[in-house]
Amino acid sequence: MTSGNKHIKDTEHSNVWSVLRIMSDFVKGFDELKDIGPSVTFFGSARFDEENPYYAQARELSKLLADKGYNIISGGSKGIMEAANRGAYESGKAESIGLNIDLEHEQKGNGYTTKNLTFDYFFARKVMLVKYSLAYVIFPGGFGTMDELFEALTLTQTKKITKISIFLVGTKYWEKLYDFIKTTLVENNAIKPEDIELITFSDDLEFIAKEIDNRLISHVNELKNLDLCDSNYYKKAIQFIIEKDIEGN
Repeated sequence: MTSGNKHIKDTEHSNVWSVLRIMSDFVKGFDELKDIGPSVTFFGSARFDEENPYYAQARELSKLLADKGYNIISGGSKGIMEAANRGAYESGKAESIGLNIDLEHEQKGNGYTTKNLTFDYFFARKVMLVKYSLAYVIFPGGFGTMDELFEALTLTQTKKITKISIFLVGTKYWEKLYDFIKTTLVENNAIKPEDIELITFSDDLEFIAKEIDNRLISHVNELKNLDLCDSNYYKKAIQFIIEKDIEGN
């Protein structure tokens, strides 16, 4: 049975085995990723090859961040995901993590991961892609990438997660969508004007890397204010800041 037919069957005939597979996805992700420390997730199309300028840009930014010590997380497939894992893998100074999905078409792994997990369910995989990162970098992509972008924005806007830095990279590609958000959504009161500030719209890779440093400092302060100084993540983040000599603006 193909993976697509398997999930259709699960939907039509909900049963305890589906629940157990869902639980297995979550347990696997939580267990493998709980102690990874400061990380950045890259999103983008699986259809871009290494000749594509966005692939090169993602690879460059990933290496820049990994050289600083940030773990890189991607969907574990080709295109932008491969570029992100490749940059981190070539750096050798951080984990290159691929969180793949069992799909009938397109979704194949890449050879640039140091840690690789495969999930049965999109929603379980998506939780892992966003849960363990302090910043999301959104490169050009299709429906899946836009789904991930708007879910990240929704989670941050509604404060279901601590504030995350969301970078929209590929300004020429995204400019019409970004303009739609700034004008149509605001003018129709679908979002507040300040919600636009959730997005950083830039192709300046050095600027993005510095902003991620600033986000880490802010995130640590937020955890401290929430009395989470005893959490493993807080301790790892403080150690990271000290070892990497990171200073915020």
